[in-house]
Amino acid sequence: MSPADRTALQAALQNYDQGKTQAAEPALLTLATRYPRNYEANEALGSLYTETGNLPQALIYLRRACNIAPGQALAHANLGALYLKTTQPPEAIHELEIAARLDPHNAPNQDNLGQALMLAKQPKAAAKAFAAAAALSPENADYTYNEALALYEAGSYQEAASVLEAIPATSMTPELHALAADVEEHAGAFAPALKHFQAAASANPSDQNLYALIVELLRHWNWEEAIQVASFGTSRFPASNHFRTAAGIAFYAKGNYAAAVDTFSTLLQQDPENTMAADLLGRSCSALGDGVNDGCAVVGDFATRHPGNAVMTTYAAIAILHAQQADQHLDQAASLLKEAIAADPNYAEAYLRMGVLEQMRQHWADSTPYLERCVTLNPTGAEAHYRLSRAYAHLGRSADAQQQIALHQRYSRQSKDSLDSRMQEVMRFILSPNGA
Repeated sequence: MSPADRTALQAALQNYDQGKTQAAEPALLTLATRYPRNYEANEALGSLYTETGNLPQALIYLRRACNIAPGQALAHANLGALYLKTTQPPEAIHELEIAARLDPHNAPNQDNLGQALMLAKQPKAAAKAFAAAAALSPENADYTYNEALALYEAGSYQEAASVLEAIPATSMTPELHALAADVEEHAGAFAPALKHFQAAASANPSDQNLYALIVELLRHWNWEEAIQVASFGTSRFPASNHFRTAAGIAFYAKGNYAAAVDTFSTLLQQDPENTMAADLLGRSCSALGDGVNDGCAVVGDFATRHPGNAVMTTYAAIAILHAQQADQHLDQAASLLKEAIAADPNYAEAYLRMGVLEQMRQHWADSTPYLERCVTLNPTGAEAHYRLSRAYAHLGRSADAQQQIALHQRYSRQSKDSLDSRMQEVMRFILSPNGA
């Protein structure tokens, strides 16, 4: 390189260091073109293009810089960071590992290596890189957070908890509390988990933090507190219906079925195609028992719009059977239940409710095949065995009736008669993605 070009290079590098990229770029491009084997010009130009978003060109010059000076940690670190930015984990890992070997004391590079390993779904290895970054820069809370998160993703919950426990209480951010809550929950330490969920929601009452706290409260059956937090969440984020859904589930769980019906019927009226609200409304109306509740009529409306949905059609029939003067609408309920059976011949609940309906008509013989089919499909359903015992008793089949009574008692004891089994069903709407 001539003395004049050397002077031009130093001026360009100075402009680049001062953030004057528009002044630096033409000179660096000229010099990198004139001297394709000059490390400084190519590395600086590649870094400049990375900063200005011209990533294809950045890749050309950073690759060239690494080939020119393979022993330069900075070139490999910058190339690795570029691969990370363009979501190419294998290439990023390769370059960042070289940079880490050449300069093991570079914390940002170790952090980038951890990020690349996370993208490559190698959280255990990522945790080691993040730990190295945290050891080099203990004042950087992000590195510690990333290490704990990687351990959590790797399933190393106790190790993640140890990392988080070493953080002073005064340094705990809402994000750290939220992560610590998930870690403690998976480690089986439920009381500490709840405290962290509460701390995260208190420090930053965001939609995400409040909802995570509600889920934790529901998971451990703190119904009243869940309702209170859900009410606060609704007032703070009125467009987020998952708070209303959570409150409805809490009402359902504590046995306040009327409040659950009001909640889910309102949600379904606001969004007539909300299948989650429809299902939960149907369950609530079924549990409500006898009595009039205008909200349950919404179940019938949903079933009418979805004639092939056996579950919702059955719920609509149950709502009719539970209403006052149900005996005047038995034909309507029977028609719905037959539609449900036709839509899904293996849906046990429809057969059970058809058997119940026939018994309301005092048609004991007609109820028997429905109930027998129900216990075949769902042998542990306590109510079906009880209903079948009544049918057999009325038909003079005493031995069969006694056998069904014994089965009813056995399965009633096994299911504890309700809350446990009911909550296992409805909690899936909260704990599973998309309520699936």
